[in-house]
Amino acid sequence: MFENQPKGLYALALANTGERFGYYTMLAIFVLFLQANFGWGEGLAGTVYSTFLMLVYFLPIVGGAVADKIGFGRCVTIGILVMFLGYFTMAIPAGSGPVAVSMMIAALLMISIGTSLFKGNLQVMVGKLYDDEKYKNQRDSGFSIFYMAINIGALFAPTAALKLMEWAKTSLHATEQTAYHYAFGVACVSLLVSIAIYYGFRWTFAQVDNTAKKVDAAEVKQETLKEETPEDKADTRSRLVALFLVFAVVIFFWMAFHQNGLTLTYFARDFTQTSSTGWTAMLFDVTNIVAVIAIIYALVAAFQSKTAKGKGIAALVIIVAFAFIGYKYGALMAEGGTVEVDAPIFQQFNPAFVVGLTPLSMLLFGWLASRGKEPSAPRKIGYGMLVAGLGFVVMILASIGLSYNLNDAQRVSPMWLVMTYLILTFAELMLSPMGISFVSKVAPQKYQGLMMGCWFGATAIGNFLVQIPAYLWKAVPLTMVWGVLVVLCIASFIFIFAVMKKLEKVC
Repeated sequence: MFENQPKGLYALALANTGERFGYYTMLAIFVLFLQANFGWGEGLAGTVYSTFLMLVYFLPIVGGAVADKIGFGRCVTIGILVMFLGYFTMAIPAGSGPVAVSMMIAALLMISIGTSLFKGNLQVMVGKLYDDEKYKNQRDSGFSIFYMAINIGALFAPTAALKLMEWAKTSLHATEQTAYHYAFGVACVSLLVSIAIYYGFRWTFAQVDNTAKKVDAAEVKQETLKEETPEDKADTRSRLVALFLVFAVVIFFWMAFHQNGLTLTYFARDFTQTSSTGWTAMLFDVTNIVAVIAIIYALVAAFQSKTAKGKGIAALVIIVAFAFIGYKYGALMAEGGTVEVDAPIFQQFNPAFVVGLTPLSMLLFGWLASRGKEPSAPRKIGYGMLVAGLGFVVMILASIGLSYNLNDAQRVSPMWLVMTYLILTFAELMLSPMGISFVSKVAPQKYQGLMMGCWFGATAIGNFLVQIPAYLWKAVPLTMVWGVLVVLCIASFIFIFAVMKKLEKVC
């Protein structure tokens, strides 16, 4: 899985892990903070949430264009500094009045602008690592590893947010509103870790950073004067058309997927049991999830290892992980076997499933590729839309018979949400890393930064549309809220297969 990958991949991936940890720590509690601190309703909180997400993913269009002019490295550095100021502002408890609202808006703008300079340009640099002939066949797997690293940061974010809030309330006697700000502050620390990794290991990817110009003036002039042939122009046009067709589809995926921080969080708070017992309760301790992930990776390693030593180490990891899980289960049962389930904790499942399922998906697609049957990136994206629709079919089933006036006795099992997150993760693994890989591969050389920015722009439009189900909340039955998302996902699946020939032509 990790063989024949450029060294720079791991440095860039880990730098992104640190930044994403801070971002998802904030996002895990953001909507709940808006309601608790300002007293806003679901619709208004949803609008602020979706607008912020839109800016985070729309502004990389500008960030990509800027990087094409001043270089990736400069943009990454400036982006981290601006994000740091944004998170620092979010960490200041300013109350709930107009000043607090103004400070929050300023902070969100800084985080959005900083992300625009950091996120997309880092991914362009990852893509450029695979322009090397030595690694060109590893592009999809490389982006899968990169995407997995992002989710390692997101995996621990909900637990970090809840633990910091609990510490602030018990040790510092902070109110709930103030406790949120301590959780926001952790992002500042994670950004310091991110920039340290980026510069500490920059030597592994310096060759793809266009900040340091490595071509002389004569070469630049020659490239500038080179005229495109009609064939070149036609190829560029077909590539851009294919890219924008994909962008149109992913809008609706992100509209559906990013309900995790909005309506799915509302469902967790209002309709899901607030405690869990037995083996199900084990799912709500992130250390148990890490142990299960360790078992998965050890099994993959044992399967792929060609030496007895490698298989022995993998077996030892499996034994230790199972022993740890057994110990934790015994300790849980000794304490009564029940744990509290807070709404934000459900957001750990998506990144956990991404990290755990990535090696399995890579094995599957690698096996299909060896037989010449691996689906193209556009087909994976199409299948991802269909699977996403199935995820919300599960939510329809979970919501049958529920009303907005239910009592605690009617709350449903947390496993409904866990299952939904599992299915949505399958969809995400087929769509998101493959989409990023598709953009890096298909985008014309002179538009690479801009096209990666447009990928985020499409994501931004989808994120802005995230608020629509929030306004449907309490206005229509729950089953209709999820039904809208099912219809959009299936329609997108039909559309992408209708234009599949155009997409596969440029792959």
